[in-house]
Amino acid sequence: MRILHLVLAPRLSGAEVLAKDLAIHQRMHGDDVAIASLLPQHDDFSALRSELDGHAVTCLFPARRYGGLGKLWHLYQVIRRFKPDVLLAHATIPAFYARALPVRVPVIYVMHSAANDFERSLFRRVERVLSRRAGAVVGVSEANLKDYVAAIGRHPLMQVIPNGVDTRRFVCTAGAANTGKDGPPQIVQIGRYNAVKDQLQTVRAFAEAARVMPEARLLLIGVIEDPAYFAAVNALVNELGLAGQVVVDGPREDVSRLLAESSVFAMPSRSEGHSIAFLEALATGIPVVASRIEAFAFAREFPGVQLLDTTDTTAYAQALVSALREPRVARSLDGLTLNDTAQQYLAITRRVAGALA
Repeated sequence: MRILHLVLAPRLSGAEVLAKDLAIHQRMHGDDVAIASLLPQHDDFSALRSELDGHAVTCLFPARRYGGLGKLWHLYQVIRRFKPDVLLAHATIPAFYARALPVRVPVIYVMHSAANDFERSLFRRVERVLSRRAGAVVGVSEANLKDYVAAIGRHPLMQVIPNGVDTRRFVCTAGAANTGKDGPPQIVQIGRYNAVKDQLQTVRAFAEAARVMPEARLLLIGVIEDPAYFAAVNALVNELGLAGQVVVDGPREDVSRLLAESSVFAMPSRSEGHSIAFLEALATGIPVVASRIEAFAFAREFPGVQLLDTTDTTAYAQALVSALREPRVARSLDGLTLNDTAQQYLAITRRVAGALA
């Protein structure tokens, strides 16, 4: 089967990482696979591009930024060149473009968004027009499909496929001392800089936690999606006098190493789809402190996981301090591995492609 994955922009973020992992998995299992995008590749995607090239996954990214009609023409040329049997459109905007073209290739719309895209009236109107052009609608969480049904209505083929983590890349050293591999204990938060990820609240809570554990450090990393928000995080760090204890950085390729060397994983997100970074943290056994939102509820019984109201700064700080004193612990991720996820995508792509045959 010939499978085409479409993303908005090749970057070091959740939807794009999943598309990369699925493409490699599918290629290793004998399918012809390509990844295309509507926007040019970001610099932080270089290592992932090398992985794709190494596994003979075709990358079809535009060399420059196009307007709306230019994006459609680029995608039309990609489809004519690759001739896919099925197209997986990762996220709402790529799914709009894929279904707007007058082509017969079936499209699977994969909803990755942490927020409800259909709160925007324009998106609701467009999706109501294009909905039946989707061979299937996939949500990475139940919340995605609930939002879709409430705004658009039911689609004939809807399915939840949780994201999965490649456990081979993350080593769990259960029971090991958890004070930082080569330095002071470190809290790490991984996620794009956007208000929904609430890095500002992590900085506020860390300021309180550091009064109890002054040797602790905080590392924030992620794609700078909202430059103004990124600047606000840096400004708060300086305002609270934490410049010597907090690093505010962009996207990093060495996530597995950072999780191995850190002591606590923090994720105070206001909403999420099904976070790959959260799954990666679970795989390493690192203590986790996260918000009490529906997307994280599946992990509430996992050892070493604290889910709480992270908008309560003092409670959040106390949870961080407690987690800094805990060891790593092994967790079973049955049903949440990359192979589990890839098998479900394989089944639905074959079903959708077969329906057109």
